[in-house]
Amino acid sequence: MNDQPTPAHLAPTPAIDSGHPAVQAFAREHVQGADERTRAVALTHAVRDAFLYDPYRIDLTPYGMRASTVIEHGYGWCVPKAVLLAACARAVGLPARLGFADVRNHLSTARMRETLQTDVYRWHGYTELWLGGAWRKATPAFNLSLCEKFGLLPLDFDGVHDSIYHPFDKAGNRHMEYVNERGSFDDLPLAAIVEDFHQHYPLWVPGNELNRQLLQADFLADVARETGSDLAA
Repeated sequence: MNDQPTPAHLAPTPAIDSGHPAVQAFAREHVQGADERTRAVALTHAVRDAFLYDPYRIDLTPYGMRASTVIEHGYGWCVPKAVLLAACARAVGLPARLGFADVRNHLSTARMRETLQTDVYRWHGYTELWLGGAWRKATPAFNLSLCEKFGLLPLDFDGVHDSIYHPFDKAGNRHMEYVNERGSFDDLPLAAIVEDFHQHYPLWVPGNELNRQLLQADFLADVARETGSDLAA
């Protein structure tokens, strides 16, 4: 794989729809700073915090996974939010691509553990931004307010160091463990993700009873109940 940016890293795709008016508008509103690093940091934090992380409401269709849909709905899980950050970066001329890894999540909700039947989340998504002559990893999944209520360390991005999940939470409990690196992709590998999810997470994908229960449940309420916090505060 060519590790230098190519025209593909600035081009829109059906998923990374950087030319969509909503994506363009969000990127213009939130990009700040005169240099690329400062602009990338501003976009990363904007995508992280403006859209709630919600793994209960997944839609694996092309529509459900595209960047503009996150803006339309106001929420997303790690992959669509990474897609949105890539789209926003491309919209303002910053080369971007997607990265994926399998992670062991030690701090999931009981409902998610019942649905997935494992603590390993396949195809965790993040964004890679070309800054200072290298690809920098940025993970915009967990919004700041969720981190504060869940007792997690927020994933800040400085444009220099990779921003990936912390191994421990604020209290020193195990949080995330990277168990398999899947590499970098110029576009969303949707077919591979869908195939893997149907094989490994048949209860999570749309079309079954547990998925319907997830859609009717409230992720933030479950977090609040299991952590003893008040997410509405």
